[in-house]
Amino acid sequence: MSFQHLSAAKKSLLQTGTVIPAHPLALNEDRTLNEFHQRQLTRYYIASGAGGIAIGVHSTQFAIRSPQVNLYEKVLAIAAEEIERNQPPHPFLKIAGICGHTKQAIKEAQLANQYGYDLGLLSLGGLNDWDEEQILEHVREVAKITPLIGFYLQPSVGGRIFSYDFWSKFVEIESIEAIKIAPFNRYQTLDVVRALCYSSRRDEIALYTGNDDNIVADLLTSYTFHVNGKLVKKDFVGGLLGHWAVFTSKAVALLEEIKKCKQADFAGVSTLLSKGIQITDMNAVIFDAAHHFKGCIPGIHEVLRRQGLLSGRWCLDRDEDLSIGQMEEIDRIFKVYPDLVDHAFTQDFLAKDM
Repeated sequence: MSFQHLSAAKKSLLQTGTVIPAHPLALNEDRTLNEFHQRQLTRYYIASGAGGIAIGVHSTQFAIRSPQVNLYEKVLAIAAEEIERNQPPHPFLKIAGICGHTKQAIKEAQLANQYGYDLGLLSLGGLNDWDEEQILEHVREVAKITPLIGFYLQPSVGGRIFSYDFWSKFVEIESIEAIKIAPFNRYQTLDVVRALCYSSRRDEIALYTGNDDNIVADLLTSYTFHVNGKLVKKDFVGGLLGHWAVFTSKAVALLEEIKKCKQADFAGVSTLLSKGIQITDMNAVIFDAAHHFKGCIPGIHEVLRRQGLLSGRWCLDRDEDLSIGQMEEIDRIFKVYPDLVDHAFTQDFLAKDM
């Protein structure tokens, strides 16, 4: 299959910025795929006004690739079918998570092309025994198959720290369309943005925050550097986030509010920054930061279960569940942040999605 370039409309959407939820995996209690809720989740993200979905990523559970589970191709196919059937009224990005050693990553990129995906989100997790040059060569090989979004995955969930020199070379790779920066660390975030600002491709690559602990501040901040006597500015234009897999219509409204704030010379920025702290509090609970993110995926599932979008919070790993005290903390955030919970929207969606 030949290389599929990103269409002009979708490239424009990616560059101007949009909301991209990281799509969870819907399971039955026996850990088989719950296809009804899997499809319904995709429809929920479309109805919420998101600009795309990323599937086959961390929130979908990497274990979908194990031979005994074997759900990677199935979830890609289901999401593609639902997007085709429901025809979003605007360009909608289909993004497939891609990971593993080069042979596996190439196979996944080819599958993504087969199902009409626009981009691959390339995780570099699990390659910790490779040096940076080996990883760069790996990226170049996968980038020959499909346009890519680079991914700086935080070390707490299997990522690793990369040098500024690595990112300087990474951003020069043809077919890199965007980078999701998610080290949950401002120093490491800065390395990527600075490398991009100094590169020849700074106007071609979009930045997306994956820093779930710093969503609003990332989206409000302009990064500026003096490059050869010229002031270069780069902004995070949108987010590709596990946190945006829940309360998605509120995320769409938030990004629009942030864009209007920046266009109006930051009128109302104080309110947005305060809202950002509330969102960080919610994320700390849902992602289980208190226990090093052990309850992250069950936390996402529990929120979706409460809203009627999943029938349970089951994960592929039977031992993966909420941490001690996490349920009570989820109770708290629902109570204290009602304006950030899209319960009314979700109930209206479910009533119509019969």
